[in-house]
Parts: sequence; structure tokens; C-alpha cells
Amino acid sequence: MNQISPIPPARTALRWQGLDVARGIALAAMIVYHGAWDLSFLNLITTEVVSDPAWRWFARTIAGSFLFLSGIALVLAHRNGFRRRAFFVRLAKIAAAALAVTVATFIIFPDSYIFFGILHAIAASSVIALPFLRAPFWITALVAALVLVMPWFLTSPAFDQPWLDWLGLGQTVPRTNDYIPIFPWTGLVLAGVAAARSPLMKPHLVRLSQTDDSNVITRALAVAGRWSLIVYLVHQPILFGAFSALLAVTGPNPQAEARPFLRECQAGCLSSNDNEAMCRRTCHCMVGLMRREGLWTDALAGRLGAEDQTRVSGMAQQCLATPPTEPSP
Repeated sequence: MNQISPIPPARTALRWQGLDVARGIALAAMIVYHGAWDLSFLNLITTEVVSDPAWRWFARTIAGSFLFLSGIALVLAHRNGFRRRAFFVRLAKIAAAALAVTVATFIIFPDSYIFFGILHAIAASSVIALPFLRAPFWITALVAALVLVMPWFLTSPAFDQPWLDWLGLGQTVPRTNDYIPIFPWTGLVLAGVAAARSPLMKPHLVRLSQTDDSNVITRALAVAGRWSLIVYLVHQPILFGAFSALLAVTGPNPQAEARPFLRECQAGCLSSNDNEAMCRRTCHCMVGLMRREGLWTDALAGRLGAEDQTRVSGMAQQCLATPPTEPSP
């Protein structure tokens, strides 16, 4: 079996400062993403963060970095033998936090609550990775690669069951605000384990315990990384609360607010007419007319009465007959 050395001797108080800084950087990126997600969800910006390809890849990169770092941290924490109590205490904390995230999101977002997000993945992957802490690094690297590519070769409708969604091998992605299933994401934890146990990495591991404490940014990142679980749990309620207060003062962005109506309106129009440009102009025209006639707020809230709906139908006919220059919604 490979031995992980030379690295600093085991000491309870030893902090791997370089690893803390790396976690801190990942946390900073995560806060940026969640801030953008909140702004988009609250219709304060026009960008649809959930569906924007650049933002989606940014989110995946952040999640991947956390998982990869957790694999490295697992090796370093047990470099001189499996520390049973430390492992299970850490596992219990992460599992409890994951459960709290599930309960909180179920209350706030019952249709898209988080049932297997980043914390769930870290907890499960930590257990899965245990047998690889003393395995040759090349075996771990091979298994990591297999886990990473598995969803491209082994997916089936048979896995499209709610109780199997955590595997990530179904052909339908479940509706949830954070989805980090075992396949392929545990592969990144195993990749971190393999990297930390690689002979090429051994001479450099000692650097993970060293940082330049004279740099205030580095110190701040290290502190954040040291308390990463707490930062993860508290940052989103703070951000969401702050942006909700901002929404109460400024109101939503008009274009972002109109986006769901425009999407539904254009889809309905296109179902009976294949003129996309005309449908887009007509729907934008309707938004402008409804705002002008004081029907917009009730339309968004689904409070239009029979008389109002008749008025809206008339507006649609008016816009179809003489579509104006497309106004800003």
C-alpha cells in the first residue's frame, strides 16, 4: 500500500491553510452565484441564471471544486490512520446540515426542494471514498474516471424513480434547485483522493499547510474556508433576505417581471401561428396595453375577472391587427 509522506506529522491543531484558502475561494465563487440566482429568481435582473449556459457551468465548476477539495481533505485528515471519531463527527455535522437544507427548501420551494445537493453529495461521497484512502492511487484514479463517465454510458428509464434519483443514472433530471447525484459527482471526490495520494503530489502536500498570513485577503479566505459549513448555511438566507428587502423598495425589473407571461403568450401564439416575429411583437404589445390599462398586476396574480379577460382578448386582437413597433416590456 502507498504511504502518504513526507508531510507534516499528525497534530490535532494542524490546519491545512492552503486547503482552507482554496475552500474560501470556492465559497466566494458560490456566494457570487447564489447572489445572481437570488436576483434572477426575484426578477431584479433580466438574466435567467438557472438556464444561462455560462452561469450553469460556473455553478458546476464551483460544485466540482468543493467535491475535489473534500477528497484531498479526506486523505490529509486520515494520513496517519483512520480517525474514526473525527470522521463520524464530521459526517454527522454535514448530514445534519444537509437535512436542514432539505427541510428549509421544502418549506420555501416545495416543488423544487433540494433532496440531494452539494452537502448530501459530500456526506455520501465521504463514506464511499473510505476504502480508497489506502488503495493505490492509480486504482482510485481509474474508479474516479469510471464514475465520472458512467452517466454517458449507463442511463436507463429504470432509474427514473424518486427513490433512485440520488444515483443520477436516470434519463430525466428531477426538478430541484441543487442536484449533485453520486454519478458523476462522486468521481471528483475520488479524483481528489487520487490526487492527494499520487507520488507526484507528495512533495507538494506540505505547501497546503502554509500561506502568507500577511495578506489580509488570504487570511479572510482561510477563515472562511475553515468555517465553510457555517458560511454555506448562513450566506443564502442573508442574501435572499437582503435582496427581498431591495425588491420591496425598488420593485421588480419590468423586463424580468414580464418574462414568464411573454414565454407563455408566445408559446400559445406559436401553437396556432408559425410566425415567430409576429407572435413576439404581439405579446410585447399586449404587455404594454395591459400596463397602460391597469390590468398588468391582476394578470400576473391571476385575478382577472370575466370582464377583464374580455378586455385582454380585445387587446390581443388589436395587437394582432396592427402590431406596433415592439416596445420594451
